[in-house]
Amino acid sequence: MIAKRTVCMLVLLLGFFSFAFAELAISAEVETSAADGNKVNIVITPMETSSIYIVQTSMESGEWITFRETRELVFSRNIDNDISTQFKVIALDKNRAIVGEAFSEKITTKAKWFNINRLNRFIALIVICGVILYYIGRAKKNKKIYLRPIAGLQAFEEAVGRATEMGRSVLFVPGIMDLDQVETISGLIILGHVAKMTARYEAELNVPVSRSLVMESGRETVRASYISEGRPDLFAEDMVHYYTDDQFAFAAAVDGIMLREKPAAVFLQGKFYAESLIMAETGNSIGAIQIAGTGSPSQIPFFVTACDYTLIGEEFFAASAYLGDDPKLLGSIKGQDIAKAILMACLGLGVLFETFNLHFFKNLFAGS
Repeated sequence: MIAKRTVCMLVLLLGFFSFAFAELAISAEVETSAADGNKVNIVITPMETSSIYIVQTSMESGEWITFRETRELVFSRNIDNDISTQFKVIALDKNRAIVGEAFSEKITTKAKWFNINRLNRFIALIVICGVILYYIGRAKKNKKIYLRPIAGLQAFEEAVGRATEMGRSVLFVPGIMDLDQVETISGLIILGHVAKMTARYEAELNVPVSRSLVMESGRETVRASYISEGRPDLFAEDMVHYYTDDQFAFAAAVDGIMLREKPAAVFLQGKFYAESLIMAETGNSIGAIQIAGTGSPSQIPFFVTACDYTLIGEEFFAASAYLGDDPKLLGSIKGQDIAKAILMACLGLGVLFETFNLHFFKNLFAGS
């Protein structure tokens, strides 16, 4: 009887100590693969005597770098491709004394040529690019490409013609920012088209700028336009001239030009801030025909209020395609419009299917 009791006690004690001193372990498994790295799921097998774990990862130099101190047992981390990586977990007790260490297997991941989870994006890319290339091909074959008429763009020639008839100048302001802003670049592209019109009609062109780089780019743009129209003799360097980088000092200088010279046409095309309303109101007060264009949502209301025509957002960026006859630009604009129509149709179908609790259509667009 005593022997049986002794055996039972030894079994119970062995079970208790095996539970209390369970072996610490850590494992790592690759979940997803991508060109720029891989997501690895890390699982820690805990110790009874510890609830705080320091997790480290190996470096190519052989050093261990701590990247996480946690109580969680499951988490993930991204690792680089083609580098052998190992994880280490250090278990701490409540006094932050080390009570155990464990290492994972070494893993090396490779980038995949194709991620099946992103197949929907690949199909969307092919469809959108295909539509754009199709319309570029149509434009190159001289087939008529219909683009929605934009009143502000159709008024460009009218504004320059009016200035010519009145014997007054055309004022063009390409915003107040430098060439690192896409709106400034778009404004200079539009300046090239306006300069061709002023060269054709022999109208005086005045282009004040607030950045030195914009001045040099503007001069080259205007010079190229006058040469293309066969009137290099009408071009002068001081058509494009610099005033100041200061926002409101530049606005005051432009207002002074308007009040002194009273241009018949004013083009405000580029990146603008608070000075937009100051310039637009002054142009309105002298009776000039004003055509504004910007991608800044906060300034559009002021231009709409004070100007005769306003190019809003995308209309401003697409102006070069409308004003020119480059088939690549025309086809790109048309293709993008069709792609947007497809996306809007997909959005409408998604709302409809979700309304009736049908999720298959939404799942087509899910992916990592």
